[in-house]
Amino acid sequence: MSNLSVTGAIVWLSGLMAVAGCGYIVATTVIVARFGSALRGARPTTPAEPVTVLKPLHGSEPRLRANLATFLEQDWAAPIQLVAGVHSAQDKAIAAVNRLAPGTTSRAVGLVVDGRRHGANAKIGNLINMMPSAAHDIIVLSDSDIAVTPAYLARVGGALAEPGVGAVTCLYRGRGDNGFWSQLGGAAISYRFLPSVLVSRALDAGAACMGSTIALRRETLDRIGGFERFADILADDHAIGEAVRALGLQVVIAPYVVTHASTEPSLAALFRHELRWGATVRDINPAGYAGLIVTMPLPFALLVLALAPGLAAGVLAGLTLALPILLKRAVDRLVGASTAPLWQMPLRECLSFVVFVTSFFVRTVDWQGARLDMAPEGKIKAATSLGQ
Repeated sequence: MSNLSVTGAIVWLSGLMAVAGCGYIVATTVIVARFGSALRGARPTTPAEPVTVLKPLHGSEPRLRANLATFLEQDWAAPIQLVAGVHSAQDKAIAAVNRLAPGTTSRAVGLVVDGRRHGANAKIGNLINMMPSAAHDIIVLSDSDIAVTPAYLARVGGALAEPGVGAVTCLYRGRGDNGFWSQLGGAAISYRFLPSVLVSRALDAGAACMGSTIALRRETLDRIGGFERFADILADDHAIGEAVRALGLQVVIAPYVVTHASTEPSLAALFRHELRWGATVRDINPAGYAGLIVTMPLPFALLVLALAPGLAAGVLAGLTLALPILLKRAVDRLVGASTAPLWQMPLRECLSFVVFVTSFFVRTVDWQGARLDMAPEGKIKAATSLGQ
């Protein structure tokens, strides 16, 4: 095959990928807008029940105390117990927990300091140590970098009360709390991850539990084997959701969007974080992850423009730059805030493409300073240092 024919094939294939990507963005924009309409119409009326919120912590983060406090500042008539857990008495997160003020007798804050390890996943080990302190039947697990509004528990509790529901999870938007790179990380969550979850939901692929929120009853947690079952699993949130579904119960997305506080201070930190996420999803759902390539049309359009410059290539490149603006506006309207400025969108997509390609060649990931070897069936081998 001549060089000319190879170039032509690359141009045609890249052009098809770019066109398909444009179609994806248009369809996704419609799906996001429809979910936004449903979200604004949701009015939960379920009576409040006592809730225990579990917060596994590791190290200090920007706005940690403020983020934790939002889980106590709820329009929820029943008691709320927030239990934070750390592995070490020297953990810097303890200071943020000690500054929490419950504000009322119906709100309680507890701290568990326990260095016991139960497997390679230190976050799950933390949760195992915290469970004896959980006082209530409804358990809400949420990552340390999540913030919510006062309507959160009403929306989550209402969804959990529906017949046949075993676990409730939440979509989340990004918020950069630590400068430019954290803002770019937040943009990936708001404008790439959140829409992709809604597309999966529209295709009836079934909701997957996410670390933003996993709400379930104590009985359900016991039936799936407790947190101990997931002590060596990297994607513990996904595995919990799968275990709940195996009981014949539903995992549903609450009509609510929480805020994820992105805190990556540098490009290297952001790349490591996203590479871990990408490699994890690749192992969970290889075919679905490979399909994400259609969500990144800009690199393909730029390749067409470079190899076959002309009006058609220019129009195609223009579309791949313009259509994400519509998607961004739909997401911003859905969540009520903008995560990043428009000019960051092309940079964000190109970085996502690099992470996507690199993730297929990775078997070791970084988790808050711990180097974890990925093993079959979603498991991980012992870390070299402590991570959340």
